[in-house]
Amino acid sequence: MRRRGLGFVACALLPALLLHVVFVLSPYAQAFYLSLTDWNGVAGQARFVGLDNFVQLGSDPLFLAAVRNNLILLLTLPLGTIALGLFLATALKFGSRGGRSGVRGARFYSIVFFFPQLLSVAIVAVLWGFAYNPNSGLINGGLRALGLDGLARSWLAEPGLALFAVLAVLIWSGVGFYLVLFSAAMDAIPREFYEAALLDGAGQWTTFRRITLPLLWDNVQVAFVYLGMAALDGFALVQIMTVGPGGPDGATEVIGLSLYRNAFSFSRFGYAAAMGVALFFGTLVFAVLALRAGRRERVELA
Repeated sequence: MRRRGLGFVACALLPALLLHVVFVLSPYAQAFYLSLTDWNGVAGQARFVGLDNFVQLGSDPLFLAAVRNNLILLLTLPLGTIALGLFLATALKFGSRGGRSGVRGARFYSIVFFFPQLLSVAIVAVLWGFAYNPNSGLINGGLRALGLDGLARSWLAEPGLALFAVLAVLIWSGVGFYLVLFSAAMDAIPREFYEAALLDGAGQWTTFRRITLPLLWDNVQVAFVYLGMAALDGFALVQIMTVGPGGPDGATEVIGLSLYRNAFSFSRFGYAAAMGVALFFGTLVFAVLALRAGRRERVELA
């Protein structure tokens, strides 16, 4: 009976395992191999060049600019999104006086903030591209209507502003999901904890720092890893929103865009595969470090 059970499990898992190998592991292996060649995407054979593609990455100014921009996003996107998500979730759940009743219409506000999650990345990029238009865009139009003409800018055409304009869209489009995630986690915290804190005279900040944040730490850690991976991507928004794309003057260049351009515009598939491998290991290292750095003693609810 035991052998039959093992045989049944093996037969049940084998098709899924086979599909995983063919459609997941095999493309990874092909990418690793192509990164060591000069394949142009058309030739039947690829010449083996060893680590030349990776050596070239270190002297490619556009790729280095992409790495710099991805690092800026990595430092700002997770922190900004998580901080805003925690602030909104706390404000909606506890209100201005720190009670557990929340503000009136909290569910409606949660739906409004979550709405960008229902839109595709392409739609978000197009909508914000119109909003950032220097002549007819909503942002500059609103500033001029308020008499703040001096604050109007060419948001996506100025090197010092373009990347942060994209960052603002990334935060706007993602904060609703983490608002709902943190709100659901807060619902699982026993209200007795907050009642005891109120009786002890704890303020809102102390209550958040001593009760809410420790009990939400696992959710915050997962959010940080996912947002870090999103920061190391950013291809779709940059591709659609920015001039060039990746401009002006490489100010919004990201690794995914450099990879796409080298593969499909310049037919340098081997070099693009090297970028993909570098991005893969960069993402893997970030995830491992983030999980290890965020490890802490688990708080158990009695």
